[in-house]
Amino acid sequence: MRRVHIPLALAVLLAAFAFAVPAHAAPVICEKYGSAQIQNGRYIVQNNVWGASTAQCIDVNQNGGFTVTQAAHNNATNGAPAAYPSIYAGCHYAACTTGSGLPVRADASGFRNLRSSVSMSYPGSGTWNAAYDLWFDPTPRTDGQNTGAELMIWLNHRGSIQPIGSRVGTANLAGGTWDVWFGNVGWNVISYVRTSPTSSIDFAVDTFFSDVVARGYGQRSWYLTSVQAGFEPWVGGAGLAVNSFAVTTSGGQDPQPGGSCQATATTQGQWATGYVVQPVTVVNRGSSPISGWRVTFTLPAGHAITGSWGAQFSTSGQTVTVTNFPYNGNLAPGASTTFGFQAAKPSGSSALPSGYTCA
Repeated sequence: MRRVHIPLALAVLLAAFAFAVPAHAAPVICEKYGSAQIQNGRYIVQNNVWGASTAQCIDVNQNGGFTVTQAAHNNATNGAPAAYPSIYAGCHYAACTTGSGLPVRADASGFRNLRSSVSMSYPGSGTWNAAYDLWFDPTPRTDGQNTGAELMIWLNHRGSIQPIGSRVGTANLAGGTWDVWFGNVGWNVISYVRTSPTSSIDFAVDTFFSDVVARGYGQRSWYLTSVQAGFEPWVGGAGLAVNSFAVTTSGGQDPQPGGSCQATATTQGQWATGYVVQPVTVVNRGSSPISGWRVTFTLPAGHAITGSWGAQFSTSGQTVTVTNFPYNGNLAPGASTTFGFQAAKPSGSSALPSGYTCA
C-alpha cells in the first residue's frame, strides 16, 4: 500500500516537471516523486518513493513499463514499504492520463467493460510485493487521497511481509485462488494475495470489485479513479520490472457490428439460507440484431446455484456464466428476454450476486 501524501501544489509542480519530458523520451528517473508520461500520455510511470529516504531509480520503457535499476531500501518488514514504483492509467494526486475514461462510477457500463493486463519480472533477492493498486472514492476525485477503498492484487511477494489488516477468507477469481485480507487505515484496504504466484494477469476490473462489494467493503456508487501496477519494496528491489501494462475497455460489443446487450437483475425474494433472482433481463441496446448473448456475474463466497431457468448456466469458482438457449438468443434492437435462478447461501449472509455483464 503506497501513500503519496504530498501537498497538492507540490504534486502539480512535480507532475509539471515530469511532463516536460518529450513523449518519445525514455528517461531514468531517480527523483523521489519523479514521473513521466509514456505513449503520448496514455500512461504515467512514477518513481514514488513515499516511505523512505533511500535511493531508487527506474528506467522507463516507452512500450509500457519500467525497470527498477537501483534500490537501496532497508525498511523493517513489520512496517510500511519504502516506495511504490508503478505505472498507471487515471488520476493520481492531480496527475491524470489521457483517454482512460477515469474516474468512472462502479455501476456504469463503462466500468463493467474495463480490463487490465500486466507482465512482470522478478529478482531472486530483496523483500517486496508485486501488486495492482485500484483506488476508489465516493466522488469522481482527480486529486488528493481517495477515501473509499484501496483494492490491491498481489501477484507475487518475497520475504516476511503481509497486507494491511487480517485474512478474512479466500476467493477463486481471474483464474487463480487468492487469500483475501481486510483492514482500514481511514479507508478500506482489501488485498487479494495469490496463493500460487504468477508473473502476469489479464482480468476484468469488476471481477475483483464485485467480490469487494459482496463482502461489504465497497459500494457501487463509488468511483474508480486509477488503475496502477507496480511493486512495494521493503528491502532492495533492483531488478523488479513491469514488461508490459494495459488498461482497455471491451466496449460491451457482441460480434455483430452495432449490437450490444445489457443485463439487469431483480431479487424476487430471499430468506435465511437462500434467495431467488428473477427476472434477469437481457436487452439489446444496439442498433442491429444480435444472434447470441452471454451474461456473467459473481456469486458471493459460500453461495451456490441450486436451480435455474430460461438459459444455460455454468459455474467456475464464484464466476457464473449464462448463455442463451436456441429459442431466445436472437434479439432485435430494443428486444429483450429473461432468465432466473435460485441460490443457497450461508445463514446470516446478506450478500447477493453482483457484477452482471453482458456480451
